[in-house]
Amino acid sequence: MTAAPLVQMWVAVCDVDRLQPERGVAALVDGVQIAIFRTFDGTLYALDNRDPFGGAYVLSRGIVGTRHDAPTVASPMYKEAFDLRTGICLDDTTVRVATYPVRQAGDQVEVRMR
Repeated sequence: MTAAPLVQMWVAVCDVDRLQPERGVAALVDGVQIAIFRTFDGTLYALDNRDPFGGAYVLSRGIVGTRHDAPTVASPMYKEAFDLRTGICLDDTTVRVATYPVRQAGDQVEVRMR
């Protein structure tokens, strides 16, 4: 028996106008809570909304910033900073959150799920 191939699909999440620069929004996509961010330069990022340290789904409410050259979000609970590009925690590099491909298609923000 062979395993079924992974099917990846783009899912429309919201209008791009709903994303204020440097602020996050939470979205439930295929049963997964995702935090979506748009930075001042218009770049979109998507990662798990669950803070791995506290277990709460709060990363979308975190503070967006930068550390060195990395765009980051700091958890509102314990203030650990996560690289928005990779999901790696910059305060404890053994911890990471999943990231998702995200794009703007017309006026919609889309996230690619497996």
